[in-house]
Amino acid sequence: MGKPRFKRYSKRQFWFYTKRALYILIAWLLISNLLFFYEFLTLYSNGILDSNYDFSQAFWSNFIVGLTAGIIGGTLTVNLMDRWLRNNAFWKALLYITITYIIGALVVSTIGALYYYSEELGLPFYDPAVMERFKAFFRTWLFIKNFVVWLFIVIGTLIVLMVNEKYGPGVFPDYLLGRYFRPKKERRIFMFADIKNATGIAEALGEKKYFNFLKDFFRDIAPAIVQSRGEVYQYVGDEIVISWKMKHGLKGGNTVRCFYNMKRMLRYRRKRYMQRYGYFPEFKVGIHCGSVMVGEIGKIKREIAFSGDVLNTTSRIQEQCKVYNVEILASETFADLCYTLPKGIIKKELGDESLRGKAEETGLVTYVRA
Repeated sequence: MGKPRFKRYSKRQFWFYTKRALYILIAWLLISNLLFFYEFLTLYSNGILDSNYDFSQAFWSNFIVGLTAGIIGGTLTVNLMDRWLRNNAFWKALLYITITYIIGALVVSTIGALYYYSEELGLPFYDPAVMERFKAFFRTWLFIKNFVVWLFIVIGTLIVLMVNEKYGPGVFPDYLLGRYFRPKKERRIFMFADIKNATGIAEALGEKKYFNFLKDFFRDIAPAIVQSRGEVYQYVGDEIVISWKMKHGLKGGNTVRCFYNMKRMLRYRRKRYMQRYGYFPEFKVGIHCGSVMVGEIGKIKREIAFSGDVLNTTSRIQEQCKVYNVEILASETFADLCYTLPKGIIKKELGDESLRGKAEETGLVTYVRA
């Protein structure tokens, strides 16, 4: 028996999803209130509001709707929709999202309308007079307008999450702002992760099954990359290249933590891999850091690309994992900077090594559990 699902997540993972839910809650609450004040000022400036208009009642009704929508959307709906988009065909995900949104919209509208009419009539929400006004609410232009507006808010949130997932945390804003329109030099950390015995597994599984094997592997390790503030630079066959800005990769030993979290997330799914493929994806990584040139390239398909000796060196370091019979190998250059490590992990120096294509020897270290 595997561990219960809720025990599979570390405090760091729970904080990641809690923080995302909090951001959605705050964003939706701000949008809801901005729309409310825009409508109020428009009506007020045109002299449409009369003495019967209760600003406090209208404001708090709108606030409750925004708060409820933010809580439901941030903690449940958006996470489910995000998962459906990643794990299902688009038409099926769209069907699930439509049904879920309709249910969510009805729940939120019910809470807001019951509060509003209860306050307006000065009666309990279950009073027949309140219920009569409540039922009529779902045929009003206000409900239809809110339904359409919040549909666009939900879709917009999903688009932001999807784009952020496609480009990696922090990459899309840089691309959008044109930060790399002109090439610039940056200090970066790189990790090359490569599946062991990939050729043998590919031959045994065949092209289609091996493709699904890789697809599952890349999908299952993705949360560990996102939670460590890593950015997926490239998928090259059975290899994935991950990059960190220096401050993100060094903070709390994020780069090293990413490796151990990837292993942990795969370990929880070992049974599924063995049942589905008969093989489990063991992998090895090489880590190095230094200066690279980064900028946008391409005309038909534009992307942010890195260039520099750091990438070649990282690839060569990863090749040495087989020589030293270890799963993680890093340069001393990186290790000297990454002095904060995840709890229970220690550095083990391996000495200098002549890497293929390199004139000077490179100091290597590995990491082991204490």
